[in-house]
Amino acid sequence: MEGASVDNKHKIVVAVDESEESMDALSWCLSNIISHNSTTTLVLLYVKPPPIIYSSLDISAHIFSADVIVAMEKYGADLANKVMQRAEAVFRNFNKNVNVERVIGSGEAQDVICNTVEKLRPDTLVMGSHGYGFLKRALLGSVSENCAKRVKCPVVIVKHPRDE
Repeated sequence: MEGASVDNKHKIVVAVDESEESMDALSWCLSNIISHNSTTTLVLLYVKPPPIIYSSLDISAHIFSADVIVAMEKYGADLANKVMQRAEAVFRNFNKNVNVERVIGSGEAQDVICNTVEKLRPDTLVMGSHGYGFLKRALLGSVSENCAKRVKCPVVIVKHPRDE
């Protein structure tokens, strides 16, 4: 079409965590969604578990000293950095024109992911699936299914390839 320009800029959010499934989803995204002739912003989103909250009347206030809480927060920050380093190692294996951004949130995974997607307005959300059966999914819930229902952009849920 004459006079029209094609916008090759895309933003993709990939939810990453400690699991192999999330790294498989990232690899799949890099292999199948991102093209060589586009400028893509890849947002690596990690969600730390919600912080422990207790009241002054709660017995946990006596159990968890300030040192323990600081140590737990440091552990959470270290874990987030390790996950991001692992994700960036996966990214480095692909020769793509991609800008990588790190986003680290804290709270319930499905809420943080959905809120981040609403704020960033990406073209696509990519997530891994743990492949839980009916009973585990009923008890634990499925973050990927919940996000797929709530967000307004297309969602790709990548299943972990099983060893046969």
